Amino acid sequence: MSQLSIEASTPLCLLQDTGRFGVRHLGVTQGGALDWVSMRWANWLLGNRPEAAVVEVTLGGFSLIAEQDCCLALAGADLDARLDGQPLKPWRSFSMRRGQRLRLNQPLHGARAYIAAPGGFKAPLLLGSCASVVREELGGLDGLGSPLAKGQQLEYHGAAPAHRDVPEGFWPDFTDRAPLDLLLGAQIGDFSGLSLFEAFNRDWTLDSRADRMGIRLLGPVLQYQGPAMISEGIPLGAVQVPPDGQPIVLLNDRQTIGGYPRLGALTPLALARLAQMLPGAVVRFRPVVQEMAWQQQRVFLERFVG
Repeated sequence: MSQLSIEASTPLCLLQDTGRFGVRHLGVTQGGALDWVSMRWANWLLGNRPEAAVVEVTLGGFSLIAEQDCCLALAGADLDARLDGQPLKPWRSFSMRRGQRLRLNQPLHGARAYIAAPGGFKAPLLLGSCASVVREELGGLDGLGSPLAKGQQLEYHGAAPAHRDVPEGFWPDFTDRAPLDLLLGAQIGDFSGLSLFEAFNRDWTLDSRADRMGIRLLGPVLQYQGPAMISEGIPLGAVQVPPDGQPIVLLNDRQTIGGYPRLGALTPLALARLAQMLPGAVVRFRPVVQEMAWQQQRVFLERFVG
């Protein structure tokens, strides 16, 4: 068993995997890494299972010390990572000698970085996952969903593989201004015509009121004209519109049911891009139908696996 000692952390540094599935009928949310693409690349770099547990570092402020010589991987945002003070770029695996310090400081490109270890980090499984959901007190090292904290030990027991880099052609461009694909939902026809035009033809600004439950968007006021709704299940990426007309994109730690009307839901690839955007970023939506969304997902996964 190999260990890493956490030297510094913040409430935004969490142990994550792909999340919990098959339990939303119990009122338990999914959880899991917000940028699932970067998480999987981090695991790919070490030959791990795609769902292996990683550390999700949001906005930096995290550092750890190697207790033994080891090999780790870093993917996702460039958070000005330093290995004993020397710059360390993401999208690669790297070696650490005993006593060396890895520190992720602040966002330079993107918002969330993922640290992987051979075989994945060890933590108790609750409902099939160790994903940290602070609100529900599930997952993490302590099983209570707590953020990673100074003085804790991260353990793993996989073998160190040969070093790998993610080919540069696969690196996501976190500054990409392409529209976010939105799969149209059941209530789309109950918004005013002007609201639908503005929803897909106007800019939306990411508000600072954001967390792992959802991100509030600021822009034109959307008007829902349909009947009152009965609460229903909420999918990942749902774009709901509360009475103030400002959409909220619901993320991995969302509530399981809700009664606000929805424009639809972002595709998984759009969600991964959104997870790397900082408050103040400007986005647009692009409407897609289910067949198009599945085709995009299939092409991406085939390229990923290949």
